[in-house]
Amino acid sequence: KVLPQLVEDITKSKYVTVGKVFADGAYDSNAVFECLAADNGILSCIKVKRNSRIKKKTNNTFRNLSTISQKNDLQGWKDSVSYGKRWIAETIFSCIKRTFGEYVYSVRLKNMIQEIMLKASLYNKMISI
Repeated sequence: KVLPQLVEDITKSKYVTVGKVFADGAYDSNAVFECLAADNGILSCIKVKRNSRIKKKTNNTFRNLSTISQKNDLQGWKDSVSYGKRWIAETIFSCIKRTFGEYVYSVRLKNMIQEIMLKASLYNKMISI
């Protein structure tokens, strides 16, 4: 229940505009797919778990479509949503975490975003020198 709340907080934020979300199997839940697609029109590029099953409930539409697409042709799905480029973001996140630590000290979402933006800006400045 924490992960859908995180996704919902980010999508409702007035500081960030999200068009596409890349995520691994940790975000494979109907709540996340529904939050992204139904409420916000965000393309969910979430790799479903290997043992995912198609659920017959009517409110699982977005997750079921992704599951069917990935089960039929995983490589084709990865190519169609550019999932293979996820490593680029993961590399940058890893570098920033190694440089500045894994935690933010702010409590409010607005301040967390500012702190992370500051860290990212500092990192960009450091690598451009």
